[in-house]
Amino acid sequence: MKSFNTEHEHPAAESGNVYAESDPTKNVDDDGREKRTGTWLTASAHIITAVIGSGVLSLAWAIAQLGWIAGLLILAIFSFITYFTSTMLADCYRAPDPVTGKRNYTYMDVVRSYLGGRKVQLCGVAQYGNLIGITVGYTITASISMVAVGKANCFHDKGHHADCTLSSYPYMAAFGIIQIILSQIPNFHKLSFLSIMAAVMSFTYATIGIGLAIATVAGGKVGKTNMTGTVVGVDVTTTQKIWRSFQAVGDIAFAYAYATVLIEIQDTLKSSPAENKSMKRASLVGVSTTTFFYILCGCLGYAAFGNKAPGDFLTDFGFYEPFWLIDFANACIAFHLIGAYQVFAQPIFQFVEKRCNRNWPDNKFITSEYSVNIPFLGKFNISIFRLVWRTAYVVITTVVAMIFPFFNAILGLIGAASFWPLTVYFPVEMHIAQTKVKKYSPRWIGLKMLCWVCLIVSLLAAAGSIAGLISSVKTYKPFRTVHE
Repeated sequence: MKSFNTEHEHPAAESGNVYAESDPTKNVDDDGREKRTGTWLTASAHIITAVIGSGVLSLAWAIAQLGWIAGLLILAIFSFITYFTSTMLADCYRAPDPVTGKRNYTYMDVVRSYLGGRKVQLCGVAQYGNLIGITVGYTITASISMVAVGKANCFHDKGHHADCTLSSYPYMAAFGIIQIILSQIPNFHKLSFLSIMAAVMSFTYATIGIGLAIATVAGGKVGKTNMTGTVVGVDVTTTQKIWRSFQAVGDIAFAYAYATVLIEIQDTLKSSPAENKSMKRASLVGVSTTTFFYILCGCLGYAAFGNKAPGDFLTDFGFYEPFWLIDFANACIAFHLIGAYQVFAQPIFQFVEKRCNRNWPDNKFITSEYSVNIPFLGKFNISIFRLVWRTAYVVITTVVAMIFPFFNAILGLIGAASFWPLTVYFPVEMHIAQTKVKKYSPRWIGLKMLCWVCLIVSLLAAAGSIAGLISSVKTYKPFRTVHE
C-alpha cells in the first residue's frame, strides 16, 4: 500500500503567502512557522461552525424515531463521549509530551507519532473519506435550503397545497461557484473570519427554529409524542421502526462530529497558554453550546410535530408562516454551509498540496506563485496549481451531490462511518499509548469497552442509514414538490 506520509514544507509553501526568508525579525513559533495567533475563542468558533450544521434541524426527526427517553439519553451520551475523547486528542497534538513535545499538524501525523504502522493509512482513509463526504453533504443541504426559499414564497402566494416544483441543480451549481472562489483562501489559518460568520448564522437559524417550535407549542398545535417515539402499526411498520431508529442514532452521531478537523483547529492556536489547555476549553464551550441548542431544537421540534416530525423542519416545511422568517432562516443555513464547507475542505486541500510539493519540488506549475493586487483586499498570492486543483475538487463534489441528493440517509451514513474510528478509537488508543495505561487495569478495560460499544452502535447506525438510502433512491424524483 502506498504511504500517506506527509512531509512539512517551508511555511511559505503551506500558507500561500510570501514568507520573508530575508527578514530575520519575522515572528515565528518554535517550529519555525509563522507565529500562530488563534485563541480558545477562535477555536470555539471553528468548532461551532463544524458542529452546529444542518444536522441540528433533523434532530426532531431523530428523537421522533427514538422517543423522549432514548432520544435524550443518546444525545447526552454522544455529547459526553465527544468531549471526553476530544480532550484525549487535544493532548496528542504534541508528542511525546502534550505541552513541550514536537507539534503534529494533521490527524494522520498524530496517529503516526503515537501508533504508526497501518493505522496511519487507516486514519487517512477514514478522515479524508469523511471530509469528502461532508463537503458533498453540505452542497446538497445548501441547495435544499436555497430551494426552500423559493418554495416558501410560492406557497405564500399560491397556497400551501400549490404545485411549487423547483430543481435543486441550479442552486448546487451556484454554491459550487461560490466555493471555487473561497477555496483560494490559502489555508486554515486564514478562515477565522469565515468561521465567525458561519457560527453567527448557525446560531441564528437554530434560534429561529427553536422560536417557531415554541410558538407552535404555545399555540396548542402540538403533535402526538410518545416515550418510545413512533408507534409500530400507526406511524411506521416494524421494519421501518428498526431501521429508522438505527438511522436516527447515526444522525445524532454526525451532529457532534468535529474530530476530523480538531488537530487542524488546534494548530491555529498560539502556544501560550498551552495549546492543549486552550483546545480543551474550546471543546468544552463548543460541545456545551451545541448540546444546549440540540436539546432545544430536538425536544421542541418533537413537541411541536410529534411522531410526524419532518427530516428538516425548516426545509421540509414543518412551518409555512411567517414566510419571510422561514426565508431568512433558510438563507442563514446556506450562508453557514458556505463557511462550514471550507472548514472541512481545507485539510483535503493541504494534504494533496503537501504531497505534490514533496513529490515534485522542481515542478514550476506546482510550486510557483504570483502576486496579484486585488481591489480592497491588497496583495494576494495566486498559485495556478492551487487554482486548478481546488476548482476541480469543488466541481467533482458538486457533480456527485447532484447525483446523490438524499439528505437524511447520507447524513446518518457519514456520521456512523466516521464516528467510531475518528472520534473514539484513535483518540482512545493514542491516550493509552501516551499515558502508558497498564494493560487489563480498570481504566484500560473501561476504555476498551467504550471502543467496542461505540463500534456496535456505529455499525447498527450504518445499517439503518443504508436502508434509508436504498429507500430514498427508490422514491427519489429530481423535481419534487412537498406534497407528493
